[in-house]
Amino acid sequence: MTPPTLVEACCDSVRTARAAQLYGAGRVELCGPGEGGTTPSLGLIARCRNEITIPLHVMIRPHTNSFLYDEDDMDVMCNDIVAAKTLGVDGIVLGPLHSDLTVDTRQLAAFVTLARPMKVAFHRAFDRTPDALETLEQLLRLDVDYILTSGHGRTALDGAATLQALQARAGDQLVVLAGGHVRAENVHRIIELSHVREVHARATDPTIVRDVVQALATR
Repeated sequence: MTPPTLVEACCDSVRTARAAQLYGAGRVELCGPGEGGTTPSLGLIARCRNEITIPLHVMIRPHTNSFLYDEDDMDVMCNDIVAAKTLGVDGIVLGPLHSDLTVDTRQLAAFVTLARPMKVAFHRAFDRTPDALETLEQLLRLDVDYILTSGHGRTALDGAATLQALQARAGDQLVVLAGGHVRAENVHRIIELSHVREVHARATDPTIVRDVVQALATR
């Protein structure tokens, strides 16, 4: 029997996190303001942790300028990781890159070590990298738990073939989380083509998550 598809909801408030859980999301990714999301405030994290019982992952991103982080950024991010752990967060979401858009493995390794036993997800900075499969190999070596990706496509449906290749290589070693305009009308097609077992939907409008969960339940 095929296990049900988990829907991760990208939320930016207590209200949207609470609604995502009510509508059947299996996990919340909590983000602060800014294009692509930044680290949410400690108050927001604490309130969401108190209000929801499903796993809570938190964005660790000090700015939206790029995915390049200097030593000051590193210090801020490490402190945010420790704070998230103290608040009972289940996982963190980040994606350090070099200027050539390859993964900054030194920084990532430090973050992964500091984060444990929390889970670690690499966010859609993955879709900026030059080679999806080569990047996957690096993340496997560093024991990353999730990759949020559109398969280097404009949307998850556009990148479904690459998502399928990533899923085939990752197997059970790492969760390939399909994201990028996942909607009720395309979620079955994305899963059919990519074979992923988890999808990521934006819940700043909670009805999107509601509709994706309902669509998955119909078949």
